[in-house]
Amino acid sequence: MKKLSPSLDRRSFLKTSAGAVAAFGTGIQLIIPHEAHASAKVVIKYDWLMSNGQIGDIIALENGYFKEAGLEVEFSPGGPNSVTVPPVISGAAALGEFSETPQLFNARASGVPVRILACGFRTGPYALTSKPGKPLRSVEDLRGMKIGIQPTARFLMDAIAAKNGIPIDELDIINVGFDKAPLERGEVDALGGWITNTQALSVIGDDRIDLLLSDLGLASYANVYFATDSAVEDNADTLAKFIGAVAKGWGWTHANPQEAVKKAVAAYPNMDLEWEQKTIDLVLNLSFDANTAADGWGTFDPASLEEQISLYDSIGQYPDGRPKLEDVYTTKILDMTAAERPKLNAPGA
Repeated sequence: MKKLSPSLDRRSFLKTSAGAVAAFGTGIQLIIPHEAHASAKVVIKYDWLMSNGQIGDIIALENGYFKEAGLEVEFSPGGPNSVTVPPVISGAAALGEFSETPQLFNARASGVPVRILACGFRTGPYALTSKPGKPLRSVEDLRGMKIGIQPTARFLMDAIAAKNGIPIDELDIINVGFDKAPLERGEVDALGGWITNTQALSVIGDDRIDLLLSDLGLASYANVYFATDSAVEDNADTLAKFIGAVAKGWGWTHANPQEAVKKAVAAYPNMDLEWEQKTIDLVLNLSFDANTAADGWGTFDPASLEEQISLYDSIGQYPDGRPKLEDVYTTKILDMTAAERPKLNAPGA
């Protein structure tokens, strides 16, 4: 990827509030064709630019899987000043994709009627990167390190501290921007960012240590597909066709990783072929594991969602009250696509 600012660096988890939706209605409408043989038009609103996290989606479009499902799909990428929730709430988009689960929780806690349909990444790719001279390899290494975190991701350190029983004032947390210069210059000992942004991380060196927040006890899912309550109720068939086609795209990517990269880069030249070829195995290892081998791509565990919500509630993320677990997700779409979603483990597992 050519962008230097991976997901949590570039997206605020706190913008999905009720205020952001106040100017929009709460209904949602898919564009349904008048003629029986015509394709249904479906727009999906993404958090960010199309990148390696959406490679299965891109393949579903390029390989014609959406068309086979009777859908005409339009990708609506995000960007630095883009908002994800309002188009979904207003009906301009049929569904959306958040970068990680906390965004969905915050939206629901703010009264926005959206819920999880499927999760593309089994764990959030946000990690703390350090150098061999002062490595961060475990929770025990956090104390005594200067940790560079973007302001929008600051709450993650509070969550990690709470999860591991560490007083937050014992951690030296420094606000940083999007680039890797603070770590290169030695201003911080560890720096937050998405490990899938391998091109940006390369300036730190191949001997760097990338420690996922999940390895510090912070559970999360990423590339979270979501829709409104009413869409799940009234347009489940269309949503299931979309998720089923995307799942097929991820299955094809799993079987043909390098060819998938070439197709994705041809469709989105902002992606760098060489770097994406180096990154695809990492992407697939984030997308597939023993759980997807058993239950299919896109699956998630409600118990993990409850754990996440409870932890964020304990650090004051929901001043107006935490969202109820039953309100943040539905398994309806996963159940409807059980036959289409490939049951695959991580490559080489």
